Amino acid sequence: MGAEVEVEQVSDSGARALKVAVAGKGGVGKTTLASLLAGYFRDRGRRVLAIDADPSPCLGEALGFPAEKLQRLSPLSEMDELIAERTGSESGGFFKLNPRVDDLPGKFSQVHDGVRLLLLGSVQHGGAGCFCPASTLLQQLVRRVMLSKDEVVLLDLYAGVEHLGRATADSVDVMLIVVEPTMRSIKTAIQVRDLAADIGITNVLLVGNKLAGEEDAKFITKNSSGFELAGLLPFTGAAFAADREGSALYRLDPSLSLAIEEIANQVEFSVAAAAF
Repeated sequence: MGAEVEVEQVSDSGARALKVAVAGKGGVGKTTLASLLAGYFRDRGRRVLAIDADPSPCLGEALGFPAEKLQRLSPLSEMDELIAERTGSESGGFFKLNPRVDDLPGKFSQVHDGVRLLLLGSVQHGGAGCFCPASTLLQQLVRRVMLSKDEVVLLDLYAGVEHLGRATADSVDVMLIVVEPTMRSIKTAIQVRDLAADIGITNVLLVGNKLAGEEDAKFITKNSSGFELAGLLPFTGAAFAADREGSALYRLDPSLSLAIEEIANQVEFSVAAAAF
């Protein structure tokens, strides 16, 4: 299942590394935003690592990965033998809290159109958390890639922030919370923001998605007090076409380019401001 060798774009722009977590209620368009940002930064010569942390991964399809490459990918959370070997948990009882993970992105990822994709998967657990070999391996991996110096990392999260423990939170430059123009979506965004704050992520921006017109834009602006708004994405029928065709949305609808550029610029401005 090793990643096939493929040439990646390497930036010579001197731009700093950027670590972005994308969160929000299910169905609001987290994966859409992550894929659009991946295309934006890739087109500017940046090295991009996209990580799908959803238990039902679909970021690869949104990025236009061909079926044969997706078939070579499996969520790391489901690799029981790898988890046992790296954490030393084969015999039960104690396990390593700092398993080796530096080689995993290269071994278990695929590259397409200049974007590297890694499937993280999800640890199923009850209660407030999971102290287990799988969780330890995933959090250590996230922390490792978030500390890399030379790439844009886009982490497409599930509904919560379970992969971002306190040990990794310091490495996240910004969290983008995606909302659609509904109160339920806004309320979920508030909950996600509070969860992020609990583990130390305070640089949080809101992105409005699926806007059908000016009324939707006004709704999000009116109800997003307490958030800094990074930008708004219009509803586009091209999203359905991209899904049906297995194509990258950023290739099908150039009209999104201005909106995603505004969001990307706001992200980089926010990260730069937080650094001072």
